[in-house]
Amino acid sequence: MFGMGMPEMILILAVALIVIGPKKLPELAKSLGKGIVEFKKATQDFKDTVSIESEVSEFRDTVDSIKSDVRHQLTETPQSVSTTSEKNELATSSKTPDDKETTLAGSDSDSPYSKPPKSQPAENHGK
Repeated sequence: MFGMGMPEMILILAVALIVIGPKKLPELAKSLGKGIVEFKKATQDFKDTVSIESEVSEFRDTVDSIKSDVRHQLTETPQSVSTTSEKNELATSSKTPDDKETTLAGSDSDSPYSKPPKSQPAENHGK
C-alpha cells in the first residue's frame, strides 16, 4: 500500500496516538473509514455512469445511422416515383385513349399484377 510496509504503518499509528490521543483516535479512525467507503461508492458510481454513457452513445450512433438511412430512403423514393410516373405520362401522352390501357398494361409485362391487353373482337364476315 503506497510502498509502505508494516514497520512504517506502525510508526505512523504510534505518532498519531501520541499527537491525537487515545480517546480521539477511535473516532478519527471511524471517520476515516466512513470517508474511504464514501469515496469508493462515489468512484463506483462514476464508473457506472461512464459505462452507461458509452452504451448510450453506441445506441445513439445506431439510431442516428438508422435515421439517416430512413431519411435517405424517403428522399430517394419520391424521386424514383416521380421518374416512373413521368415515364408513364410520356409513354401514354402520344397514344389514343384506347391504346393507353394497352400500353400501361403492356409496359409492366414482367409484373405478376399486370393486366393482359384487351383482345379485339372478331368481325363476322357474312355469317
